[in-house]
Amino acid sequence: MLVLIQRVTQAAVHVDAVPIGQIGPGLLALVGLEPGDTEAQLQRMADRLLGYRVFADASGRMNRSLRDTGGGLLLVSQFTLAADTRAGMRPSFTSAAPPDEAERGFNRFVEICREKHAPGVETGRFGAHMVVSLVNDGPVTFLLRP
Repeated sequence: MLVLIQRVTQAAVHVDAVPIGQIGPGLLALVGLEPGDTEAQLQRMADRLLGYRVFADASGRMNRSLRDTGGGLLLVSQFTLAADTRAGMRPSFTSAAPPDEAERGFNRFVEICREKHAPGVETGRFGAHMVVSLVNDGPVTFLLRP
């Protein structure tokens, strides 16, 4: 499981030009599932995502988490994160979870995040062609691994 997080002042996801998820200040998280991701990994990643300190404290240091700020969370499934890009000029997706497994894992990850972060978890639509827009704050971007 890989999660690319970006600290944003706002982010939105559209399907067929219709907004289906949007947040103000918070985190946009692009989520890539890999074969065999377990419930324990999903739980741990949710804790890391919600607890990762990427927001400024009173001194301007990154010491506050999404949990601390109560900001929004926009979760977007993105299988291309799990691509194998080590060779050639075209990505291989054999390292990404198969669609059925990835959808189950992503939906479970959304449930876990909603249980742990009630103030507002929005999502894209699994398997859809999505247009994601964001205003990256910083820019601040991190790749989280389990």
